[in-house]
Amino acid sequence: MGKDHGGDEIKAVLILSGGLDSTTLLYKLLADGYQVEALTFDYGQRHKKEIECARKISALIGVPHQVVDLSAITPLLGESALLGGKEVPACHYTEEAAKQTIVPNRNMIMLSIAVGYAEARKISEVYYAAHAGDWAIYPDCRKSFIDAMEVAVRLATAWNLVELKAPFAGISKADIVRIGLGLGVPYERTWSCYQGGEKPCGVCPTCIERAEAFEINIAKDPAVRPEE
Repeated sequence: MGKDHGGDEIKAVLILSGGLDSTTLLYKLLADGYQVEALTFDYGQRHKKEIECARKISALIGVPHQVVDLSAITPLLGESALLGGKEVPACHYTEEAAKQTIVPNRNMIMLSIAVGYAEARKISEVYYAAHAGDWAIYPDCRKSFIDAMEVAVRLATAWNLVELKAPFAGISKADIVRIGLGLGVPYERTWSCYQGGEKPCGVCPTCIERAEAFEINIAKDPAVRPEE
């Protein structure tokens, strides 16, 4: 992977949140020989920890990176807990917790911009890190959504064809952690927690899911520091 039929390196655009999944995908693409350009989206999140992580990780490994300011649309997107409009639930992912943390149509908005960015630069592939555990939680991470977007992206970029890729769509977060541990992903530099404190809260849905993924791999999450 990573080479076209002429032997040239393939470029890719990656939506990089600064979290565990997209950072693992970044390292996997680089290991596969891709030249990656990363886009991070500021859509008015309740904190900027992930954005700062994305900046620092990109600088660490020398990947071109831009933060796209979408904060003007925040008032249009309702009162998601991720936007600060509701309290962050302290529980495992449930249907109700998902409803509180969903940002309406977020992935379609980000993917549309990433595809436009790629087409303008004649970059043929756009990646995002939706995984199998997201399917039951967020509609814009489901296989049916990905399949429909793949078609839409091809139709929308007929002059400079772009393909949408979601290589983690059929695997779990634990599988992603296993891949990342093998690649030496600096997980201590990533942020997943819905809260923006000095350290992960440990009780929000994404903290619980992340902890379980490391436990399945019999590994310690280096982003969680022990109490002093």
